[in-house]
Amino acid sequence: MTSGPLHTSFDDGVLTVTIEIPPHNIVGADFIVGLLELLAQLEHDVDTRVVVFRSADPDFFLMHGDVENLLAMPLGEPEPVDEPNFAAVNFERVRRLPMLTIAAIDGAARGGGAEFLAALDLRYASPRAVLGQPEVPMGILPGAGGTTRLPHLLGRAAALEVILTGRDVTAEEALRLGWVDAVVAVDELDARVDALARRVARMPRASIAAVKRVVDASLGALDDALVLESNELLRLTGAGAHTGRMARFLELGGQTREGETQRMDELIEAMLEWPS
Repeated sequence: MTSGPLHTSFDDGVLTVTIEIPPHNIVGADFIVGLLELLAQLEHDVDTRVVVFRSADPDFFLMHGDVENLLAMPLGEPEPVDEPNFAAVNFERVRRLPMLTIAAIDGAARGGGAEFLAALDLRYASPRAVLGQPEVPMGILPGAGGTTRLPHLLGRAAALEVILTGRDVTAEEALRLGWVDAVVAVDELDARVDALARRVARMPRASIAAVKRVVDASLGALDDALVLESNELLRLTGAGAHTGRMARFLELGGQTREGETQRMDELIEAMLEWPS
């Protein structure tokens, strides 16, 4: 199976999904369309027990949402919604898949990229991995599940600190916080994840799905929180306080490979200097 920018291979119950969206693996229309196609297949798949997500890009697992698209959102008082936004809905579909989902992270995952990771079951990272939620410095909030899922992964205080500072989190700190489950040397990461995936893929498919359902039930549903998150995002984008900050971000090199691999702290600081 190949779903646009998501290239897949299957072996012994393990589906490996490689993300490749030149020039820098942005979470935009191409990724969402590919994900929709993949979900349509996986939700009716009776052979796959484990799904492994990797990136073909050495610098980015997934970058973040398309800032230019966010700037194009309409201003003004929004009509409240009673269901989560499109990205949040489909990331939640990923979380509810009956198979185990694992990320092998070698590079940066910020914003929507980090939110996609939070919807997966397990996250293994190389020391080069960087996670972050830069939305608040941009004048919005993590609106695809980040504000709802990070408190479950990190705890309330750590989630608030990470989200409200917008800072980058290294792989080792992410491990301490519970944002990733292991940090593995770059040249061992794929083999480590593959070994885990193949071990779980030997388990009965019905047992994997049942364990996920019970664990999720024990932690409580996120449905109401996802709707609230979507409404808060609409309120913030409607108010327009994000426009100057996001324009500054793009002007200084945000959403480029050079800017986000070498000057992300500088970009965040420039947005923080914008008048509130």
